[in-house]
Amino acid sequence: MQTNKIKLGVTISLILLIALYLVGTAIFNGEPEVMMSEVEPMFISQCVSQSNQTPLDRNGELAVSVWNIYKQQKPQWKAQLQELTDHSDLVLLQEARLNNGFSTYLAQSQRHVVMAKGFRLFNIPMGVMNISTEQVGHACAYQTIEPWIRFAKSTLITSYPLSTGQQLLVINLHGLNFDWKLDRFHAQWQRVLQKVAIHQGPVIVGGDFNTWRDGRVKLVRELTERLKLKEVKYHVDHRHRIFGLPLDHLYYKGLILIDARSTQTNASDHNPIWAKFMVESVLI
Repeated sequence: MQTNKIKLGVTISLILLIALYLVGTAIFNGEPEVMMSEVEPMFISQCVSQSNQTPLDRNGELAVSVWNIYKQQKPQWKAQLQELTDHSDLVLLQEARLNNGFSTYLAQSQRHVVMAKGFRLFNIPMGVMNISTEQVGHACAYQTIEPWIRFAKSTLITSYPLSTGQQLLVINLHGLNFDWKLDRFHAQWQRVLQKVAIHQGPVIVGGDFNTWRDGRVKLVRELTERLKLKEVKYHVDHRHRIFGLPLDHLYYKGLILIDARSTQTNASDHNPIWAKFMVESVLI
């Protein structure tokens, strides 16, 4: 009898703990929200827009970086990020942690910032972030909930004007990590497919896709081929790998690839990607 009471007590305790965890993660995740450095308050809605006619490219050239910044947990992150921003018109970050120190750094950088919140932990937003030389025209944040751990991964979909008069569609995606059946991973990519399919103009899709097994690689390859997106080819390739498969990627369409590389760093558990493009119609 006593044993049954103990088992019942343990079962009830586990149920309560699971319920509290689910409620807690739902609160931490909140709604998908986007922050733009030119708009106050910081996080207010899922989408924001502003009038901007200044092209992101410089005389038809466009430099783009992709980097999982590992929540700025390593002391060298600031020097590495400064190097990327110095040599890029657009930097796509994953695992950005918008604490006071990072907010101060961004304010002093005099760059334009837009961020899609995945979740808040101790009231500190975590998610994906774009840092650019020019203002974004339109930005929307999306969330996909991780199975098991229930925290959200974010996707940031933005547009920037180009010197050709076209709009550059930019998708910054941090792929789900704990979806074995890949149903939610596929759903996360379906949103990308929908946005790219209707866009008229050049496209950049980059981020930490968490492609650490063949099924994930195959799914991403099939969807990007359907969208006629090309994957960047690297002269130097030190991208972080698990089971021999790179996690970080950069795809493009409607642009000419000039150069690309992924160099080593000790400022994160991921190595950054850097690529230079030419806007196609500038070459005509």
